Amino acid sequence: MKLFLRAVKEGLRYWPALIGAVLCSIGVAVLWGANIAALFPLIETTLSGHSIQEYHAERLEGLRETLASRELELQALSAAPDEAATKTEIESLQMRIGIDRASVDSGEWIQTKLETWLPEGPFATVVLVASLVMVGTMLRVLFMMTNATLIAYVTQSTVRDIRSRLFSKALDLDRTRFHELGISGYQAQITHTSDLLAMGITNFFSGAITEPLRILSCLIGAFLVSWRLTLASLVLAPLAAYLVISLNRRVRGLSVRLLDRSLGFHHVILEVLGGHHTVQANTMEPFERERFHDATGQMKQTAMLATFYNSLAHPITELFGMGMLCIGMVVSSYLVLNQATSIFGIPMCDEPLSLPAMTVFFGLLIGAADPLRKFSGVVNGINNGMAAAGILYPVLDRQSTITDPEFPESLPAQIKQIELRNVCFGYNESHLVLRGANLKIDYRDRIAVVGPNGCGKSTLVNLLCRYYEPQSGLVLINGTPVCDYNISELRSRFALVSQQAELFNESLLHNIRYGRWDACEEEIYAAARLARADDFIQALPDKYHTVVGSNGHRLSGGQRQRVALARAFLRNAEVLVLDEATSQIDVESERLIHEALAEYGRDRTIIFITHRESTLSLATRVVRIEDGQIKEIACPASQAA
Repeated sequence: MKLFLRAVKEGLRYWPALIGAVLCSIGVAVLWGANIAALFPLIETTLSGHSIQEYHAERLEGLRETLASRELELQALSAAPDEAATKTEIESLQMRIGIDRASVDSGEWIQTKLETWLPEGPFATVVLVASLVMVGTMLRVLFMMTNATLIAYVTQSTVRDIRSRLFSKALDLDRTRFHELGISGYQAQITHTSDLLAMGITNFFSGAITEPLRILSCLIGAFLVSWRLTLASLVLAPLAAYLVISLNRRVRGLSVRLLDRSLGFHHVILEVLGGHHTVQANTMEPFERERFHDATGQMKQTAMLATFYNSLAHPITELFGMGMLCIGMVVSSYLVLNQATSIFGIPMCDEPLSLPAMTVFFGLLIGAADPLRKFSGVVNGINNGMAAAGILYPVLDRQSTITDPEFPESLPAQIKQIELRNVCFGYNESHLVLRGANLKIDYRDRIAVVGPNGCGKSTLVNLLCRYYEPQSGLVLINGTPVCDYNISELRSRFALVSQQAELFNESLLHNIRYGRWDACEEEIYAAARLARADDFIQALPDKYHTVVGSNGHRLSGGQRQRVALARAFLRNAEVLVLDEATSQIDVESERLIHEALAEYGRDRTIIFITHRESTLSLATRVVRIEDGQIKEIACPASQAA
């Protein structure tokens, strides 16, 4: 509940819209009760054949007679012998006379207004009341529409803020913390879980305010008819409240389980569809269908259980509403039929109920039962929102293990030396990839890093760019630890081309510009020419505006690598890192990339992570990572590879 209230608190930032929504809810509730109460003048006028003024004049005359009778009774008591009992009776009678006088005074004021504003004929009175009911209904509908629009604005604005923060959190987290939840987890939270939170916020600000106000409006009207009779009708309320609260606790736990199941469900979808080619190449379609069937089956079981408990809440409120109606109907009917003011010796009203009063009382109970029935759905929506908030906010509160220093050092204008000093690192504590590794890379070095798979070649790059922190030792630039620099500024000095060129489903212009977003088109074209990508781009129908498809699938492997290289060239970074960038392309593409590197890398530091002999020929130094150590080797390229 505490986490859900955080979401509610965020919604309070849009307080002008919320104030408007609450005012609309009050308007809906007042008009809901008023329209039902309008039954009284309609029925009274129709049955008696008198106008409202005549009906009120008769009641006013009755009040005057009651007042006169009690004044005479007071005079008689005052003349009686002075006894304690008589004094008590006199005080009680004086209080009642005061109430009667106030009733007569207010009745005379109302009578004056009725004679001024209302028609005299009974039929004209019925037409007027019916017209007012229609106007009230139209206003109520207008208030409902406005309320729904304002609440939607608050909800969608709040959830949009939360989604944006979730997305930003995913971008800001270091790789270790990011992979704890993974792509599928963040996708599920930004989409499905956020939708459930939106449902909860909507129900909290709308249904949890409007429906209780409608109930309250009808109950106030019923209290005005007979407060004792209303309390008798609500005798089952404590039991119903206890049952609904007990069910809600159970449903809340199931909602959390269902959200957990949905995370696994999204994981299966992304993993299998992302590896579509691998699945088909290994004829694993039946296996993956079965895995998906199992994931959806688990969701189905949890959803069915949650639906069962949710469905119990509706009958409970329905039965309570019907019980309230039946008790009210039986008791009020007894009072009308017997012209009584009590039942089983329990006082219910000060004077016998009339048929119109009983009808209005019954209508008000029906009016209270309708929002009561809908309120169970409101509670279910809030339960889903609470479950969603319990998953979303811990992610929003998650802190990256790699952060900017409080007082960052300024990066030097030129990176003259990169150094690893006694670095130990492992992706888990039980297995270190690097153990006391040492390496120095000077300005304009072209250093090739070789070694067996899994030895830590890519780890070296991750440490330089501070995607991970070493368990011990230091990574330094110009003698200063990289952890003393601003992360964004540090990474802006590196350009990375990986084995799998990651391209977006956008135009080639967009993908190259991603290296430096403020670059003009001429700079983009120059980078493409330098990367030997301009020739094949010009041959495409839409040239630089060609959309490359998801992860660049409309391009060949060599073309993708050259686009990625153009992006790195446009970045104009001091250090270029090629992580197996030519390992999966043809000889011609590799030759073009080598030409580009020879031209681009004259005044830059280049780090090659490679197994290919042809790439080693570009290097001025070769180091080998083996058994957690970095060793410089001077040998023919074939032996190094």
